[in-house]
Amino acid sequence: MLHLIFQSPIQLSVLERIGIGDDVVFLESSVLHLLEKGSLRAILAPMMFRNMFYVLLEDIEVRGINLTELMIGIEVIDYAGLVNLTVKNPKILSWT
Repeated sequence: MLHLIFQSPIQLSVLERIGIGDDVVFLESSVLHLLEKGSLRAILAPMMFRNMFYVLLEDIEVRGINLTELMIGIEVIDYAGLVNLTVKNPKILSWT
């Protein structure tokens, strides 16, 4: 399953609905929660052992986030990468 997370702040109930092996793309302002020094780091870091987390390059660039500021293990993708994830995952949940 593919989860598209737009919301900021991110509700913990959303993170609890992410199943083992699900792909998660953080979009728009939600990318701010992927910072190494972010408030959700303690919650998100263990999830990265069972899920793939992605962020759109454009969304971090617009917010002035340097790649070195992101949590280790976050995969940066472009729109083509997002399309590939939607093809890979026929079931998609959008969290706004």
